[in-house]
Amino acid sequence: MKLTRLLLTAVSSLLLVCAAQAQTLKIGASAGVHADALAAAVADARKAGLDVKIVEFTDWTTPNEAVAAGDLDLNYFQHQAFLDNAIQQRGYKFAVAGIGVLPNIGLFSYKIKRFDELKDGAKVAVASDPVNQGRGLLLLEKAGLIKLRDGAGAKVSVNDIVSNPKKLKFVEVEGPQLVRAIDDVELAQGIPAHFVSAGKPRFASAGLIYSGAADSYYAIRFVSRQDNANDPRIKQFVKIFQESKAVRDQVQKSFGGDPKLYTLAWLNK
Repeated sequence: MKLTRLLLTAVSSLLLVCAAQAQTLKIGASAGVHADALAAAVADARKAGLDVKIVEFTDWTTPNEAVAAGDLDLNYFQHQAFLDNAIQQRGYKFAVAGIGVLPNIGLFSYKIKRFDELKDGAKVAVASDPVNQGRGLLLLEKAGLIKLRDGAGAKVSVNDIVSNPKKLKFVEVEGPQLVRAIDDVELAQGIPAHFVSAGKPRFASAGLIYSGAADSYYAIRFVSRQDNANDPRIKQFVKIFQESKAVRDQVQKSFGGDPKLYTLAWLNK
């Protein structure tokens, strides 16, 4: 009888541990502004009885692979254009579980104050991935520095430049590294929050031009697998995130206290 009770106790303890692990919502995010925003919601989630674990990544491939493999329940790092491209390229069975913050992008420089100071043959850094590169090139076109092929759409690349009067030389850089690339070029595409994270909040607000707040296609999405899109934990966390004052305070901090650098996209649906 004593052995039986011990075995029952051990089995019960194991079941409790497994249940606790099953209840933990695992969310992947790129390190910095996105992970920080999620972390701000964790305390509110715990008060609501939801245990959340944030897993940080430094690249833009692994978070999707981890969700697809079931190692994560959800990720929060990509906008719709990036997601659409990832699904097309990799065949992911993903679903959008909610919308988050819209980070504006800008064109930044340590070496010039106006576009007319840009010399012929200057180096310009743009994102290396197809979708974010397109976003940067569209901003360069808006600035009057290049002209792109008509109808190229969001996936426009450097190969779609049909006019480049200053003969700018484009340097393709992995998105998270653009904040460092600016040291070596005359002009760089960049996300303001990355400069804030690098300890340069004033520079984040000193871009020569920014994308607009209405550009909701590029707001960050909560992404799950199709087979767990209706998980009540996911719906609960997204709601907590969107309603949390702590999240809004952290986002404001991450963007250097400058509201023109971002939009709470779920409020503008």
